[in-house]
Amino acid sequence: MNPWLPTAPCTPRDCAAHEGRMRGRPAAAALLLAGCACILAGALGAPFAAMLGAARRERLIRRWAYGVVRAFGVRVRIVGTPELPDGTAGAPGTLVVANHISWLDIPLVAAVFPGRMLAKSEIRDWPLLGPLAARGGTLFVERDRLRALPATVRTIGAALRGGSHVVVFPEGTTWCGRGPGGRFGPAAFQAAIDADATVRPVRISYRAAPAEHGTPAEHGTPAGAAAFVGDDPLIASLWRVVTAAGLTAEIRVLPPIPASGPADRRALARRAQAAVANESANRPPESVHH
Repeated sequence: MNPWLPTAPCTPRDCAAHEGRMRGRPAAAALLLAGCACILAGALGAPFAAMLGAARRERLIRRWAYGVVRAFGVRVRIVGTPELPDGTAGAPGTLVVANHISWLDIPLVAAVFPGRMLAKSEIRDWPLLGPLAARGGTLFVERDRLRALPATVRTIGAALRGGSHVVVFPEGTTWCGRGPGGRFGPAAFQAAIDADATVRPVRISYRAAPAEHGTPAEHGTPAGAAAFVGDDPLIASLWRVVTAAGLTAEIRVLPPIPASGPADRRALARRAQAAVANESANRPPESVHH
């Protein structure tokens, strides 16, 4: 089996049900249009954003990505300290690694850590999102070509050595978020070791509004509506998200891991995976609520 093409047991029928309030069709359609308009605005504005300085461009990307998630009717909760180290001239970038549940993960992570995404080559053909990803410097990988893996590792390593922040979903595919998820593949971690970069793990979760009014969002039930799994068509997932009322996307920023610490890429991948999976480790002292 190709390790670059893991298979999750999650399916839209079994894992993507929404338990909670639903929006009516007119309100859901309005959110769908608003979300797509926000993505389109980002695609049209990308050439102008490229002319800005790095700091201003990152602030703009964060605000735009946050706006995309909110435009689809999903609240955002950021836990932890999202700032990446500034570093010095010539210092390597950071490898940001996260569990993978939904297409919403991409703007959600960008709202905290603007950087170059590693994505499957099929995303190039997605409407709106594909051209935007390409303009944003996404590193595309042909997952069905195992021979392309060493070149992908070299590309990630070069981006990290150049000071870029690279965002990777090491599970290799989406999982519904209701179980432990998949194993973190070690390939991208080799790039971090080669570049002597820092690894920054984050945990993503989606929750539906709790039944009791006034209960904090983090006490709600896992939101299957956000899951984009199996052979789920993108348009079906988009509609499921906008019709599910009371969704909250949470991203927990965990302590950085020096790539020089663990013995090899597999040990580094296991350490990052354990940090993301361990709920007791996902309680940083500072929280930012939106």
